[in-house]
Amino acid sequence: MPSHLFADRPAPQPPERGVVESLITRTRRLRGDVDAVRRDAVADEHDTRRRWQRALCDLAVHQLDDLGAHLGQLKNGLPGDGTESATAAAADQDDESGSLLNRVGSAEWNLLTDEVTWSPELYEIFGRPVGKGPMTLDELPSVMVPEDQSLLQALVTECLVDGKPIDSEFRVVRPDRRVRTLHMMGEPVLDSDGCTASMWAVLRDVSELRSSRRAVLESGDTLRRRERSARTEQRMVAELQEAVLPSWRGSLHSPQCRPGTLDLAGHYLPPTGGGLVGGDWFDALKLPDGNTLLTVGDLTGHGVTAASTMAMLLGAVRGMAVAGVQPGALMGHLNQLLDTADRPALGSAVCCRYRAETRTLVWAQAGHPAPLLFRDGTGRALTTLDGVLLGATSGAAYEQAEIQLLPGDLLVLHTGRLTDRTGVDRLLALGPRLTGARDAQGCVRTIVEEFGETGREDDACVLVARIGPERSDTPESP
Repeated sequence: MPSHLFADRPAPQPPERGVVESLITRTRRLRGDVDAVRRDAVADEHDTRRRWQRALCDLAVHQLDDLGAHLGQLKNGLPGDGTESATAAAADQDDESGSLLNRVGSAEWNLLTDEVTWSPELYEIFGRPVGKGPMTLDELPSVMVPEDQSLLQALVTECLVDGKPIDSEFRVVRPDRRVRTLHMMGEPVLDSDGCTASMWAVLRDVSELRSSRRAVLESGDTLRRRERSARTEQRMVAELQEAVLPSWRGSLHSPQCRPGTLDLAGHYLPPTGGGLVGGDWFDALKLPDGNTLLTVGDLTGHGVTAASTMAMLLGAVRGMAVAGVQPGALMGHLNQLLDTADRPALGSAVCCRYRAETRTLVWAQAGHPAPLLFRDGTGRALTTLDGVLLGATSGAAYEQAEIQLLPGDLLVLHTGRLTDRTGVDRLLALGPRLTGARDAQGCVRTIVEEFGETGREDDACVLVARIGPERSDTPESP
């Protein structure tokens, strides 16, 4: 605010119209650009970041609308001063909430004559009929919310007695019961003796502006809480996976070097770009009867819920395999487990039981990609067996098959998300490189190099099992 006004001193003249018109044009152009960005930032109640961006755009638009309205008043002067009507000039700045100029009004309270003057816009702001006349300073607190009444009384007293300018906000209740937030800037008008003759003020309805600012703050807070929660959840999921998935994670050789022994390697591929971790798993386990369990699977959903359900299923798979349950029956039990779980979920899986003495593989699948068999540089998927998704229906039966493997054969078990984007043909095309790899870990490294590119939204798993030669002279692994 400028220094205290004097009643006998003429007010300063407004700036030249050309300068103001240029500012108005630039403001309108900027407002159009921001509004275009706002339209692109479509609000989505489930996307906190988009909500925060939209709230920032709304706030910027409100501020530019207010700036345009103030410049329009500056250009046209006060209504009734003989210049072009400010109200008419604001017609092209109207929006769905009404004329922007109706949100700015002025008032003067004369302490010598008790005369009160309100601009027409101020009546609109307060929702007060013009016929009732303006409100005195003593009457003004009666339309305020109770919490703000003492604030205004203190500000007016300091302005009139101590000459302090007013620059504050308060809330008023209109006759239609709508609460509006007003920003008041005022200061005393002094007479020739330096005594307060009247108080002059400009009041602006900033309700939409404050609402937009609150939306920005609230959406920003929500976004930060959501991001902190997501980081915590990701850490919990990673720790759970670390505890549940195989501890070897690299290459696991069978403890006895005999014909038909397995060279195993597995790898978990996390989602790229900060995606949520799902319920993918892989596992290989030496069983009490000398067989080896091979399994991969995937659950719907992401986060802690999917990871904890995965841990439950993998524990069930291990327990039933150790107990001697064959793959087909094992899938039936897993289906019942998911079907009766408190938290509904769907899953897919492949379960294999390998016997080294005979090089036979007994396997079953539940809505999951079949294992890939690579032999002499050529790969193919095993014939698909009957088996619906786990948890899809009660009492489902799962077909079981047995195949004979040969020395040097390579089995690749993977979750479906590994090949979602390019199909399984891309994986089969790696046949010459996989069969020519030195060991199972080299095969996994080749697959990860091929499929570990950016842009994968979900996690994936791969498990490689190479069948040992007829006779191995390699010393026993520690």
